[in-house]
Amino acid sequence: MVTEVMILKAEIVSGITDTEEERIKESAAYVARRNLFATGEGVSVSKVAKSSSEEERHEKKSRKVAIRESAERVALKKTLEDTQAFHKKLNQDKLLHPPEFIIKPRSHTVWEKQNVKFHCTVAGWPEPRVTWYKNNVPIDVQTHPGKYTIENRYGLHSLEISTCDFDDTAQYRASAMNVKGEISAYASLVVKRYKGDLDASLLHAGTVSMPLSLGVTPHGYASRFEISFVDKFDVAFGREGETMSLGCTVVISPDIKRFKPDIEWYRNGVLITPSKWVQMHWTGERASLTLTHANKEDEGLYTLRVVMGEYYEEYSGYVFVRDADAEIPGAPGAPLDVQCLDANKDYVIVSWKQPAVDGGNPILGYFIDRCEVGTTHWTQCNETPVKFARFPVTGLIEGRSYIFRVRAVNKAGISLPSRVSEPVAALDPADRARLRSHPSAPWTGQIIVTEEEPAEGVVPGPPTDLQVIEATKNYVVLSWKPPGQRGHEGIMYFVEKCVAGTEEWQRVNTEIPVKSPRFAVFDLAEGKSYCFRVRCCNSAGIGEPSEATEATVVDDKLDIPKPPGRIMPTRNTDTSVVVTWTEPPDAKELVGYYIESSVVGSGRWEPCNNNPHGNCGHQFICHGLTNGEKYIFRVRAVNAAGLSEFSQDSEPIEVQAAIAAPSPPYDITVLESVRDSMVLGWKQPKVTGGTEITGYYVNYREVIGGVPGKWMEANIKAISERAYRIQNLKENMVYQFQVAAANLAGVGTPSLPSQPFKCEEWTIAVPGPPHDVTYTEVRKDSLVLLWKEPVYTGRSPIAGYYIDMKETEAKEEHWRSVNEKPLQKKFLKIGGLTEGVSYVFRVRATNQAGVGKPSNTTDPVIAETRPGTKEVVVNVDDNGVISLNFECDQMSPNSKFVWSKNYEPIEDDSRLDIDTKGGKSKATFKDLGEDDLGIYSCVVTDTDGVSSSYTIDEEEMKRLLALSHEHKFPTVPLVSELAVEILEKGEVRFWLQAEKLSGNAKANFVFNDKEIFNGEKYKMKVDQKTGLVEMIMDKLEDKDEGTYTFQLQDGKATNQSSLVLIGDGKLIYTVQKARKNYIRVGPHFVDKLGWEVTDDCNVMLKCKVANIKKETHIVWYKDDREIMVDEEHDFKDGVCTLLISEFSKKDTGTYEVILKDDRGKDTSELKLTDTAFADLMNEVCRRIALSATDLKIQSTAEGIRLYSFVTYYVEDLRVGWVHNDTQIRFTDRVKTGVTGEQIWLQINEPTPQDKGKYTMELFDGKTAHKKMVDLSGQEYYVHFFSDRARVLGGLPDVVTIQEGKALNLSCTVWGDPTPEVSWLKNEKSFVSDANCILKFESGKNVNFTISAVSTLDSGKYSLVVKNKYGTETSDVTVSVFIPEEEQENKKEDKKKKA
Repeated sequence: MVTEVMILKAEIVSGITDTEEERIKESAAYVARRNLFATGEGVSVSKVAKSSSEEERHEKKSRKVAIRESAERVALKKTLEDTQAFHKKLNQDKLLHPPEFIIKPRSHTVWEKQNVKFHCTVAGWPEPRVTWYKNNVPIDVQTHPGKYTIENRYGLHSLEISTCDFDDTAQYRASAMNVKGEISAYASLVVKRYKGDLDASLLHAGTVSMPLSLGVTPHGYASRFEISFVDKFDVAFGREGETMSLGCTVVISPDIKRFKPDIEWYRNGVLITPSKWVQMHWTGERASLTLTHANKEDEGLYTLRVVMGEYYEEYSGYVFVRDADAEIPGAPGAPLDVQCLDANKDYVIVSWKQPAVDGGNPILGYFIDRCEVGTTHWTQCNETPVKFARFPVTGLIEGRSYIFRVRAVNKAGISLPSRVSEPVAALDPADRARLRSHPSAPWTGQIIVTEEEPAEGVVPGPPTDLQVIEATKNYVVLSWKPPGQRGHEGIMYFVEKCVAGTEEWQRVNTEIPVKSPRFAVFDLAEGKSYCFRVRCCNSAGIGEPSEATEATVVDDKLDIPKPPGRIMPTRNTDTSVVVTWTEPPDAKELVGYYIESSVVGSGRWEPCNNNPHGNCGHQFICHGLTNGEKYIFRVRAVNAAGLSEFSQDSEPIEVQAAIAAPSPPYDITVLESVRDSMVLGWKQPKVTGGTEITGYYVNYREVIGGVPGKWMEANIKAISERAYRIQNLKENMVYQFQVAAANLAGVGTPSLPSQPFKCEEWTIAVPGPPHDVTYTEVRKDSLVLLWKEPVYTGRSPIAGYYIDMKETEAKEEHWRSVNEKPLQKKFLKIGGLTEGVSYVFRVRATNQAGVGKPSNTTDPVIAETRPGTKEVVVNVDDNGVISLNFECDQMSPNSKFVWSKNYEPIEDDSRLDIDTKGGKSKATFKDLGEDDLGIYSCVVTDTDGVSSSYTIDEEEMKRLLALSHEHKFPTVPLVSELAVEILEKGEVRFWLQAEKLSGNAKANFVFNDKEIFNGEKYKMKVDQKTGLVEMIMDKLEDKDEGTYTFQLQDGKATNQSSLVLIGDGKLIYTVQKARKNYIRVGPHFVDKLGWEVTDDCNVMLKCKVANIKKETHIVWYKDDREIMVDEEHDFKDGVCTLLISEFSKKDTGTYEVILKDDRGKDTSELKLTDTAFADLMNEVCRRIALSATDLKIQSTAEGIRLYSFVTYYVEDLRVGWVHNDTQIRFTDRVKTGVTGEQIWLQINEPTPQDKGKYTMELFDGKTAHKKMVDLSGQEYYVHFFSDRARVLGGLPDVVTIQEGKALNLSCTVWGDPTPEVSWLKNEKSFVSDANCILKFESGKNVNFTISAVSTLDSGKYSLVVKNKYGTETSDVTVSVFIPEEEQENKKEDKKKKA
């Protein structure tokens, strides 16, 4: 008997799952179903017994019924055969295929009330499911009965719309989806009304989205929508991990609210869909795309496509993503584009792309990591690095989903991991296809098996077309086709292998046969040759093997590519270069190319792309280069085997913009007209093509009866001015004109034809229009307007000009005049503008007859000062040369500095020299005078209006000339002239002081026109810091009378000062007297009394004495009271000292020392009061602060003490404490103080909040000296918090108990060392007695027991635990009560006793 298994509502819920959660559920359902089959649970078998009554009933069937049933069986069989043939035709190779449109739906334009039908043909396996959308909303046939008809006949899908009306005008989309992906095809439907029947209200309804290519107007349909892009995104540079945004404002004309665009973003031509990595937004005006976490996979050419039906416009910009900074210096960049290929139930092949950056060392290989979806644990899949950029990962658990990442490794270290792959489920491909392609009801858990008549099984034949489709040294992938003879049931496969040259076949998959015709074989010996064959099997048995494959060597079949050739760079823009190359010979499976650039001579190479480039042929635009630098380039090819060697370096190329022909001139106007000629004027092209305009060409044509004739050339040779007279015209003939501009690249596109102008004699009295009106020096509140005088002046000379202005959007009646009186000059600086507002200007000329017609209006200009705007700066150098200087950092290769005076070109170079180097230009005055007064302006050509000016009027000229003279003939300024004074020893000091001197300042000393030098008689000194210059003469004699001169020189600056000493006998007498007083017979002081602070922070008073002997005595006084000194001075080295220990405020006063013997005496005095005492105390405090030891930590019974020792402490030394950068506010818990030489901070009962950094600040009056200790570590917590004595718990706050009852309290204490335990009752010591038993056991258990409590036991009990790290107290209040009955009895007893 052959049992037929019928599964009722047992198919796993399938369909296309969009989230990983659904994929996990799907995999779990599959495993549950498989296990159910394996165990036999939930399976019931019922045998069908054929009774005699049933046989009789069968025999009594009529012939008509039997024929009908036979016909139905034949029809059913035919339907099954057709379906199988169709499926076989769709999926001949039995592999999964993504959806593909063989025939796409096409757009239709129909009249109202007509029917329309969209058709499409879709291929793919499993059979794709097709959904129809209208303006991205799924079409529901049930909600619109009779309106829509959707059909599917063997892959031919159709959507029919009945009785079309205007609301059916829309974009329709057919979306085909299966397990391998989704694809869409679009078609538009335009429903037209007969002319005149259009409802105008629809133009502004704005309720229905209609993205079409035909714009609706009140007169019918426009040919197309005009789509333009404003505020466009440029080439963008980012780094891995950063957030990057691209945006563009879209302007669509005509603006019809019912017609809304489709906004699409593409990367390298592939449509981007929103994900956690990419977000898109459309506001109705601006489209934006945000890369939330940029990776190198995101690098590429981004294209914004705005679609209006069949018409669309695009804008593109390249996005570069550099590697993130490596965690290990020298490590390579992260791999990219990790994908999962050929997923099976226990393995998956992971592929990736190699990074462009190797960190300076060759990449040794790659590590592959896996993570099960739903967890965060990553497992490394390979023990040793693999070099091939594909790797089979085995050991997966069937039914579970995984994600993968890859890391590169070189000798410096391991790179950051790549972006994770998309999740993949470990399922057999056949099961995955079946589970996802057949929707069914949820699994019920019940399988019913019935026994039918047995059918004879057929053993399947051998598979065909077996071949090795991929072979590496790690694995081999086989592929084959199912056999033609297979029976009625499904088949599975066994794969066998043998070493080439032998017939010892070994089965590879011994345990479970595979279901799909593809298999990866692992564990092969590298370098050996193998043959493979496959057998089919089913319930009838195992079939014959297929033909064996050719011998396959287990080794990498894919070689590393050879380097590309013929590297050719060409100019593109001022920051980019186009690099082209040829494909390397014999290249296989290339994934792209890496391009690198290097500044010539630098020897440093930088990657130009971080994602292999291979989408646009063999060329790449390298952006982000420096303008004006010379670069060389090299290219390397990439495939799965690795990166090729670098190509040869290209020829050097300088980065400059490629020039192009200019855009057309515009605003052609007639400046003068006579009988046979006309003068034209026009505006310069907005785009010059990267180089200056070399000339213009003018064409004209006759217009007769509104019909234009043939264009004729007005000039053969290019003209440089933007005004030109065309001769030999016909009087009263109407003409049109066009102008083309030319540069080095050639002649640009001609302008649009001008308005028709009649050639006739102008006889008006007023002047014609001024022309060539331009603006320059645009700032946020001003600009300068320039113009040229009219060609036609009228009947009298030009008397002046009027300037008109208005805001750009204002109406014509808002023109207003800038000046009330006519201007004689042809330029004007217009102020009072509002920042950010756009303006237009025009100029009118006037003569005696009146004001003439206005010029053409200028282009709109916004009042703004652009970032980086620089101004002309005047400079006077050290030589007194006056110059005007202007810088520009926005220059193009063809930019030039153009100087002008009063906005007229400077033609006379006799008064001005102009020198330009790079981005700097200097105009130097040869001899600034009145002829040079005026406005000097500088314009940088081929920039976005870079210009500035500087006005030199009479007052400014005087200032500059004075400054020039000062720089030409500089002097050293003096604070005081040369002076003389007599010193204590009878020496004579000559001195002067300058305001400031440089380090190179020198001085010459002259006596009676003869230079004197440093020696025994003269001691000379120049102090550059203070500017003091002095000379000390040992003694002054009669021969020293004369003139003394000090000559100073500091660079170019000089000065001198003189002093005359002739006939000054009084000065000589004074000098001689001073010398006699100094040269003494008895003891005297050489250095007066002073002080110093010793290393021990004591104060020592000292002085230096001379001419002493053994009998010489020294006596010390303070405030006229003698200081008793224990030891006599030995006058060693002639120094006398007095040591004052621990100097403080009590030692303030006036100190005097007397030196005496029989020859005489000398005294010296030192006042240590007020400022002098403060200076000394500051030094003492500084020395004490420097003597402070590092902060230490001490545990006390109360908590923690931080302390430091100093030599000694004085009140003038201010102490502060800081905790975590916050000044500590002292409380009863946190205190500070000084004990002897110890400065301390006490923290009682410390808590975890007391952790952190503590700083002790000692301020000496000028500087804060800091000592710091960190209490934030675990060591602090263990020793000063966790180990301190404390009560862990167990004692209640209040205990209420009846008199006579037993009270039992217990708790646990902690501390290391073990704490001491004591009890208090009502704050008094309490010990154990017969009534109350106190126990402390095992160093942690505390028990409190009262066998029978009484009212006397009521009170507050305190448990005190204490060790060296701290003390803690826990309180419990015991309240003993007497029951009411007992109270009454006691009262009665008292009464009886009474």
